[in-house]
Amino acid sequence: MPTSSTSAAALPPLSPEPLRDCPLCPRLVAYRRANQAEHPEWFNGPAPSFGDPQARLLVVGLAPGRTGANRTGRPFTGDYAGVLLYETLLKMGFARGRYEARPDDGLQLVDCMITNAVRCAPPGNKPETGEETNCRQFLTGTIEALPRLKVIVTLGDVSRRNVLRALGLKASAGIAGHGSEFAAGPYLVLNSYHCSRLNTNTGRLTAPMFEAVFERARALLGG
Repeated sequence: MPTSSTSAAALPPLSPEPLRDCPLCPRLVAYRRANQAEHPEWFNGPAPSFGDPQARLLVVGLAPGRTGANRTGRPFTGDYAGVLLYETLLKMGFARGRYEARPDDGLQLVDCMITNAVRCAPPGNKPETGEETNCRQFLTGTIEALPRLKVIVTLGDVSRRNVLRALGLKASAGIAGHGSEFAAGPYLVLNSYHCSRLNTNTGRLTAPMFEAVFERARALLGG
């Protein structure tokens, strides 16, 4: 965990969620307002984490998609990446119900929480380094708010680097690449390619490859 000259016990806990109208990143605020003007019925805000507050597994993506979580208000809901992610979580017992690509579909996560390294949708799905830095406090807060957390699955190397930095470690401390596995403080990190349409359409990531990461997470958590 990040260290300070002040004792950890004396520090107030970091918030796991940004304000609904978070002002930290001017470019993302401008993009949010443009989307609000065009689609006022969308969520158009920092996508909150979703899942079990007693989760032992945390899944960390990069950022909300414009027509995905930015529209629906739930991570990985409404875009293609969510289909593979939630179907895999259902198959591995980390979710129950049915995924119907809407936040009121009744889907529940079991022993699992999903969040993003950057909470607001970025133009072109590409957050800038400064935006990752601004938002990292919420990733740290999310991790600290999970008392039973043991395993973190990172979706892509940008997510992996942000998780390491959120834990007060160097971004180079973990092994890159799909299927990599390493300890980060008290947690074990499993890295996967991101479940984006680009990666699946090109064959860089297949469903069996993705499922293998969560099979490993299930094994580490004891069945």
